[in-house]
Amino acid sequence: MRGPARWGALALAALLGASAALAEAPWIVDQLLPNNDERVALMAAYLRAHRTAAPLPAEDAAVVTIRPRAIVLHWTAGPTAQSCVHTFSPARLAGRPELSRGGAVNVGAHFLVDRDGSVRRLLPETQATRHAIGLNHVAIGVENVGDGERWPLTPAQVEANVRLIAELRARYPEITHLLGHHEVHLLKGTPLFEEADPAYTNRKPDPGPTFMAAVRARVGPGLEGPPSAAPR
Repeated sequence: MRGPARWGALALAALLGASAALAEAPWIVDQLLPNNDERVALMAAYLRAHRTAAPLPAEDAAVVTIRPRAIVLHWTAGPTAQSCVHTFSPARLAGRPELSRGGAVNVGAHFLVDRDGSVRRLLPETQATRHAIGLNHVAIGVENVGDGERWPLTPAQVEANVRLIAELRARYPEITHLLGHHEVHLLKGTPLFEEADPAYTNRKPDPGPTFMAAVRARVGPGLEGPPSAAPR
């Protein structure tokens, strides 16, 4: 093959190769939070103080290792993914007096969904992090960039959450619950919920009934929500 036909064939092959590489590229990008050794030690201390199950393992790494049973969706209350990463990066909590009495470990999440639907993994999903009082020992946390007013969550985020939930369910078949952060307190008294300090609680508005309804409609049956008293 010579001349223009040869170059055309080469261009087509390059295009097909690029398309194949793009199709094989991971759609979840790892951007793991720093200071993880300190985070593990602080999170282990948090779980020892707040879990009702006993005894817990002696090794910190074993204490923070979870078998996911639930997925909890959140919003960041901020406009950018980077601002969320900046907030979560320190291992120690700062500027949250309403949470400081509960422990020194910073809040965090396993996944961060940007407004365009792109997804970052911030922590291994089998490592406990502080994101949902009472469920940190069993729940994967998914943050969505935005809030309910200034930066409303987007259809692209709905689609990304649905895809992520499907992948997590396939990887961890013991997952039985899908919850919004605003619904977590309604699980108090159920086998999943563990909190040793009855005064340590909060009520959150995120990500709201509208977003959860949109995600649940796409996810379909098979995952439990909160008890029937929960707002939908």
